[in-house]
Amino acid sequence: MSDPRMAENGTDPSPEAAVPVTYRRLRFIVRLLTRIFFRRVEVTGLGNIPTDRGGILVAWHPNGMVDPGLIIGRFPHQVIFGARHGLFRWPILARVMRALGTVPIYRKQDMAEDAHGEQRSKNTTSLDALAKVIADGSFSALFPEGISHDAPHLIELKTGAARLYYQARAQTPAGQPPPVIIPVGLHYDKKRLFRSKALVVFHPPMELGPELDVTPAPDEDVEESRERARALTDAIDGELSRVIYATESWELHALLHRARKLVRAERVHRAGSQPGKASIDERVAGLARIWTGYQGLMAQDPQRVEQMVDRVAAYDEDMSALDLADHELDRAPRLLSPWLVMILLMQFVLVFFLLPPVLMVGYVINLPPAGILKLLAQYAGSEDKDRATIKIIGGAFLYPITWSIWALLAAWGVIQLNVLFPNMPASPLLAGFCTFVLGVLSGFLVIGYLRLARETLHSIRVRFVRSANTVPIGRLCGERSVLHDGILQMAEGMELPGVVHADGTVGRD
Repeated sequence: MSDPRMAENGTDPSPEAAVPVTYRRLRFIVRLLTRIFFRRVEVTGLGNIPTDRGGILVAWHPNGMVDPGLIIGRFPHQVIFGARHGLFRWPILARVMRALGTVPIYRKQDMAEDAHGEQRSKNTTSLDALAKVIADGSFSALFPEGISHDAPHLIELKTGAARLYYQARAQTPAGQPPPVIIPVGLHYDKKRLFRSKALVVFHPPMELGPELDVTPAPDEDVEESRERARALTDAIDGELSRVIYATESWELHALLHRARKLVRAERVHRAGSQPGKASIDERVAGLARIWTGYQGLMAQDPQRVEQMVDRVAAYDEDMSALDLADHELDRAPRLLSPWLVMILLMQFVLVFFLLPPVLMVGYVINLPPAGILKLLAQYAGSEDKDRATIKIIGGAFLYPITWSIWALLAAWGVIQLNVLFPNMPASPLLAGFCTFVLGVLSGFLVIGYLRLARETLHSIRVRFVRSANTVPIGRLCGERSVLHDGILQMAEGMELPGVVHADGTVGRD
């Protein structure tokens, strides 16, 4: 199937005309909140979603409530989620989930031991409701792991998604195509940081073997049904591990990314091109090639792969010591105009002396709620997966309240000044409105300024590092070239995903 890309402001192909108005409005709000939190959200694989049947979206669960938010906001049709029933105890969140049609899932570990019979009964009702939605041609979504986590791999999958699939398949009217299972890849560059990037990938529907591609008979043996559900769960586990490029540790995950970056930098250098920073889609596509090669070679020649991993690790330590990106071995980051010292000085003055006074209003208004959210995320969120959720949900309430308070204070101040100076024009509403708008705009301006300041400082520091470490940098350039050739030689004859462009960059098929 085709793999069209959708930018953040793109249009959804084949949108479902019958999506309820309430759902569309809530989806817009969810999409807006995730768009504010993430600097960019990229979506690929919308062409893989069939239009002639329903199905189940399955995804891993690394980022709390942000994961379903991204899927809801980017999926072109209405999607009904199953969520653990404990989330329905949160008053505001419960109202939103019910409005979105979310169905409660009752996990055994969340119920008292003497209520397991009740748990099974309630789960049967929930699965029946989800199965009916799917059989009627709509979509449901589940996170088969059951809980969100911070591991770079899947944790043990529950059989709920598999049981739901067969239940929906059994209810599908005769003559209609069976539902599909669509793996969804959720990728974050820095998942807990405000204004980072995210990628949502809708992969092609799973191809089931003949032993799994069956419609259960109404009188099927219970044990046979359980065995098939376990087998399908194992198949979903393997497919999700492939689409998220699972690794056994974050250390290995980081080294695979280092291999991806050094290969890209060397390719770009040899091609004599300057394509700029890689998008998150290109990063994931490059990681897919490295991960696929790593998995295949580990099965063929693990000793050789371990030797290469050790060498990449040594290269990574040297690069980390210099705090340089792989492409910065060849050239320093571009400034506004890198060939004029005067322009460099002007940029430094602009960023660090002229802009800060202008942005002072943004700091005064937005720094207190930002600090509160940071403390909440740090102390209320026990793991990384919880912190982005807290920032999104808390920020959705805290920032508008803060802007409104400042607007009221501005209006009150104008009224008080008019009492002291009766001849002064009184326009408290205009003052309040302008203050509210200034709070919003200056907040985003502050974020952009901080990023610009960091990039400016980094570009200046890289120039000093390059001039003071010419010998180590020359050695690292040589090592990068050797590693590049070694990695490509090891991958010869393997069928890797994606394509390599003439400029050295990587794209999807």
